[in-house]
Amino acid sequence: MHDLVIRGGKVVDGTGAAAVIADVAVTDGIVTEVGQVAGSGRREVDATGLAVLPGWVDIHTHYDGQVTWDPQVTPSSWHGVTTVVMGNCGVGFAPVRADGHDFLIELMEGVEDIPGTALHEGMDWTWESFPEYLDALEGTERVLDIAAQVPHAALRAYVLGERAHEDATADEIAEMARLTCEALEAGAVGFSTSRTMLHRSRHGLVPGTHAPIDELMALGDAVGAAGHGVFQLIDDGSPVGEVGHWMAEIARRTGATVTYSLAQTAADPLAYRAALDAAAAAAADGLTIVPQVPCRPTGMMFGIQSSLHPFITHPTYRRLSTLPLGERVEQLRRPDVRAALLAEEPATASPVARYLMSRWSRIFPLGDPPDYEPAPETSVAAVAEREGRRPEEVVLDWMLERDGTAFLFAPLASYEDTNHDAIREMMLHPNAVLGLSDGGAHCGLICDVSMPTSLLTHWVRDRERGPLITLEQAVHLQTGRTAAVYGFTDRGTLQPGKRADINLVDLDNLTLHAPEMIFDLPANGRRLVQRVDGYRATFVAGVQTYADGVATGATPGRLVRFGAR
Repeated sequence: MHDLVIRGGKVVDGTGAAAVIADVAVTDGIVTEVGQVAGSGRREVDATGLAVLPGWVDIHTHYDGQVTWDPQVTPSSWHGVTTVVMGNCGVGFAPVRADGHDFLIELMEGVEDIPGTALHEGMDWTWESFPEYLDALEGTERVLDIAAQVPHAALRAYVLGERAHEDATADEIAEMARLTCEALEAGAVGFSTSRTMLHRSRHGLVPGTHAPIDELMALGDAVGAAGHGVFQLIDDGSPVGEVGHWMAEIARRTGATVTYSLAQTAADPLAYRAALDAAAAAAADGLTIVPQVPCRPTGMMFGIQSSLHPFITHPTYRRLSTLPLGERVEQLRRPDVRAALLAEEPATASPVARYLMSRWSRIFPLGDPPDYEPAPETSVAAVAEREGRRPEEVVLDWMLERDGTAFLFAPLASYEDTNHDAIREMMLHPNAVLGLSDGGAHCGLICDVSMPTSLLTHWVRDRERGPLITLEQAVHLQTGRTAAVYGFTDRGTLQPGKRADINLVDLDNLTLHAPEMIFDLPANGRRLVQRVDGYRATFVAGVQTYADGVATGATPGRLVRFGAR
């Protein structure tokens, strides 16, 4: 007898193969049959009218701190995610010395916009080494599986101490390489580094941003010596220039997969095509270099409660910023306060901040349900011109809607054509992989953790401003494909012998709601979350963790140590 049989659903197995009406049998947390299952199950679930899908595998998150206190790992678990990879972009919490906790928290707060107070209160720091961090994670119950990468910034802080931002000596590079190998041998699934000017904390750029190539090679060699692991990075440079050369060298000398963040940019809106071509050329040369791309624009959520919006540096707004939301809204609706606010300029010397806060042609009302492919005529600039008003007036009115809880959508990247055509081209490229949801991060400004759900609602069902993709394509991109890039051979598809991570989804009624700001992190820290209806059930290793969006209380999740052990 099987432990579980899911009967009569539309099975999309994650391989890209055509969907079939079939049963799925599970025993001891493993899929044992897919087809017409004759044997009975201790539990039988009728999936008639539902899609039966593998659990989503999200390879770009920042739950490194949250997983130590939150067994639900929300909001990812609400969206059918059953495996997350953390430790991306070079930031994380191990290895760490006893006097280095504050520094790593400040890095994470600066780079990923996770409240430092929440991290201080939430983490118990029962580890020093990376293997000890993994052991601590393994000893904590949760609803989904997690995998961790060793972060470059933490390595530098541990080995170089107060010199973390300076050049490392040959001995220090050797020690970082040794610690990287130690972490991988203990079960880390990769190494990560950041080389972008966008990643800053109060200490400046992230340690490792300007690390010389010989240091990167040594750390890459450590990945090669361990015999497994992914080399993950974010870099401002072109993947077809110097950056591409050293990525290729790491892939060549180690045999490891190198994956990096790729988006369409305003500076060169067609550069992504050269990057995709370079990945294809590398593959033809036997190298695995995988651009990591989103399925919708990385989107800032401008709202009164956000960490950035067009008025946040205005003197009038600053005087109101500590008021409770209701009182703030009441004040902003007063004619005299409104007039004073609209008469002011942003009080910041940062050209980047001023640009982001006033790019009126790329700021849109988000709506509920949210629209992540808004037409150009709905932008602040277009509406202001049609109505003969200043853009600031339009923005203020929109931000005050829904009693101050409304959000404006301000795409950071991949929306230069004001449509998703470039995104579709990137995500369907055979050498790219879906990522960049940043689950657990950017708590006050970005809420892209729902990207896996967007694959179904937007790309499979609702898109009107361009071609759709098939259900089979969408599921493969976020399951079989993501799992394969990280070498997770035990999951990602619904096939006999694979881990029984399963979603039952009502595709017709799947509804993604607008983001909302809640204050449920430790120390009452804020974070943006996004609710969804339509995930009828989620199973992790054959155990149901969610029923119609409500947690069952079961915590079958575990730490994935590389090699699916």
